[in-house]
Amino acid sequence: MENIRQNASVQRVLVKLREHDITGEVRVLSESARTAQEAADALGILVGQVASSIVFKLDDDSPLLVITSGRHRVDTALVAKNLGQEKLHRVDADYVKNRSGFSIGGVSPLAWIQPVTAIIDEALNDYEVVWAAAGHPHAVYQTTFAELLECTSAKPMVVGE
Repeated sequence: MENIRQNASVQRVLVKLREHDITGEVRVLSESARTAQEAADALGILVGQVASSIVFKLDDDSPLLVITSGRHRVDTALVAKNLGQEKLHRVDADYVKNRSGFSIGGVSPLAWIQPVTAIIDEALNDYEVVWAAAGHPHAVYQTTFAELLECTSAKPMVVGE
């Protein structure tokens, strides 16, 4: 599992963490953290502390990153309305990989290879510590709501219940 730290996507995340002075260390999990529940179980934390990166497409075909608390499902109609969009469009694994540089299950909220509009679930601010994917399904890092706001330029929003 140690070679996961050498993965190019994980390395890209590590560079961004250093650039933003985020001290949370990347932790390699023996079990996959593809879902918020898997990550919470592996870390021994509440599922709400998991900052899940969900990707949608906006009306103009550009990517939208929703950084949501693992305790929420994204209410796509609510988010679309708040962004002035007709709707949020579903995307496939190729779209995610081509826009973010990450494979589904390891999409980090930072170190994207293309520009992205980002919003962040206000519910993540309920926790002192949150965990986000670090570029690989087995890699996560510890952070805070404030750090995620700063390093992603995400707009805080209620995204679901």
